[in-house]
Amino acid sequence: MTKAIASTQLNHDYYQQKNMENNEKQNIELPENAFRELHEGEEYKPVMDPNKVYPEVTPWSVSWGLIMVVLFSAAAAYLGLKVGQVFEAAIPIAIIAIGMSSATKRKNALGENVIIQSIGACSGAVVAGGIFVMPAIYMLDLQASFFQIFIAAALGGVLGILFLIPFRKYFVKEQHGKYPFPEATATTQVLVSGEKVEVKLNLCF
Repeated sequence: MTKAIASTQLNHDYYQQKNMENNEKQNIELPENAFRELHEGEEYKPVMDPNKVYPEVTPWSVSWGLIMVVLFSAAAAYLGLKVGQVFEAAIPIAIIAIGMSSATKRKNALGENVIIQSIGACSGAVVAGGIFVMPAIYMLDLQASFFQIFIAAALGGVLGILFLIPFRKYFVKEQHGKYPFPEATATTQVLVSGEKVEVKLNLCF
């Protein structure tokens, strides 16, 4: 009798916890002032509470981010050399990250999905810097080894990251809502919506 009561209580606590987690995820949505300029004294509260700890830079997110970089870099390089234009991989990678986190039932995966998307989305920019220069080198009969091209591309990527660090606060915080950033806006909507979709799938099953 005591074991049955204890088991019932455990089940009740488990389902109560799951319902709380689902309700919390269902309440995840971007604030009204996410994509507009802030009024004087107005504060923007991000989706991920700064007072809570979320899984973000983990072996899972970094590994899948690097895999996405390799796959989409190869695809962008092939397409760029074929037709002279590369594609932005941010939204497809965000969708893939959401699908993988849902399939593996990872909890609070929004931060990890952001890291996967952020790492993977670098593929198009890095590849473009190489594939648009290499054909010109060969057409002009210039001597350039694989090592030289690799070093040039690597240094370009490192310099891009170093220049991004001081500008991040300016563009993200001080210029909040002043620029549309359509692709970044769409990617953010996909990532946030992915949390709600995961809850609905869990309820269906």
